[in-house]
Amino acid sequence: MSSNFATRMLCATAVFLSAFSTFTVQPANAFWTGPYASCESPAVLRAISHKFRIADRNVLHLGLAIDQVYDIHQNSYTPATDEMLIARRYCHGKVAMSDGRARTIWYLIENTQGFAGVGRNVEYCISGLDPWHINGADCDSVR
Repeated sequence: MSSNFATRMLCATAVFLSAFSTFTVQPANAFWTGPYASCESPAVLRAISHKFRIADRNVLHLGLAIDQVYDIHQNSYTPATDEMLIARRYCHGKVAMSDGRARTIWYLIENTQGFAGVGRNVEYCISGLDPWHINGADCDSVR
């Protein structure tokens, strides 16, 4: 490696590192600038339907789909603080399924938990459709 190339690489590295030396670490909630999603948010309901389609196709193999989510209520809300960096909204409602049955759905919305800490994450559990109790005995982990 020539000394000219090494000098240029060293200078480029110094410039790169000095550019990031002015950043400070902030709590995760400081990176979220938009409003927190509500339980009725169309984006949240679409995410649940999409995740269920994937779960049914790849794991459950029941041939079911979510037709509608209704009678939606918020159970609780935990804001982001310095101790609890993740804001969580717990919700429940009813789902009309493609088999004509209505079931109870429990879900939580986590802000700043999307891909690479940007956006939201939605976890859900439909009563009677969690055969391995991944979300606890009766969807306890998302209540």
